[in-house]
Amino acid sequence: MRVVEVPRSLDYRTVESLHAAVGQGDQLPTLFDARRIEWIDPNGMLALLAAGTVAGMGGTLPRISLPERSEVLGYLNRMGFARAARGIFSPPPPGDGRRQSHRASDVLLEITPVTTNSDVHQVVDRVQSRAGAILAQTLRYPAHAVVRFSVILSEVCQNIIEHADAPGWVAAQAYNWSRRLGRHVAVIAVCDLGRGFSASLAEEHAQRFGGRWGDAAALEAAFLHGYTRFRDAGRGQGIQQIRRQVARWDGLLSIRSGTARIADAPAWSQSPRMLENLPAFPGAQINIVLPGLRDG
Repeated sequence: MRVVEVPRSLDYRTVESLHAAVGQGDQLPTLFDARRIEWIDPNGMLALLAAGTVAGMGGTLPRISLPERSEVLGYLNRMGFARAARGIFSPPPPGDGRRQSHRASDVLLEITPVTTNSDVHQVVDRVQSRAGAILAQTLRYPAHAVVRFSVILSEVCQNIIEHADAPGWVAAQAYNWSRRLGRHVAVIAVCDLGRGFSASLAEEHAQRFGGRWGDAAALEAAFLHGYTRFRDAGRGQGIQQIRRQVARWDGLLSIRSGTARIADAPAWSQSPRMLENLPAFPGAQINIVLPGLRDG
């Protein structure tokens, strides 16, 4: 059996060990050892689900050892991890599968599968019902920010449907980054196991890039130049809309696909613009961090 040691802190910066472990192309039964997790965010949860899905493609569903810390387990339950993990891990993680109550909670959106346009509408409706207080009281955003926040969620979910041609997940949470940033933030995570940006854009755009075409070039094409898989003008511009709105709020936006990751990083973040030669992994991961407004 292959044992995958899950990092103690699992977010978009530390998921590469999962990708490296399950991207080896073998069919060994896999155990994800998550007992030592001390911190996990929506990106880490979705990456764990994605890695488990890939590990199970050989025919044997992987196993998982859950975190030993009760507060981490409680957080996973609030985010609906057990429900989302059914059919991915065997046996499935314990949990009653029911949605948790979010009164007095900073959960913006528990782990939610996205496969159809109706899923996108449900995501937006669910967030609008609880995001107002969190965005206004915690992040100090103006009232109209709820609409713009919903647009971001809608666009990142739509990206799964239009580019992945495969199921995906979305989750969002508010945190107090007192040490890292000195402010509250909202974290939005999206992950799918589809074709990835390179395969999605290749038919329309690979030729113009010639020998440069690959995961990094595809991310540049979509992220920096607004290229899409659609020939119809105006379609597939969601990433550009997301970039503009995240920049207005001084946020971080990164996209991981194939073997590369590209980012719009504000002054408070040390994320590089482009990382290449990362462990190969199917589909795409989108990470958005929106910081709260400063005093004054």
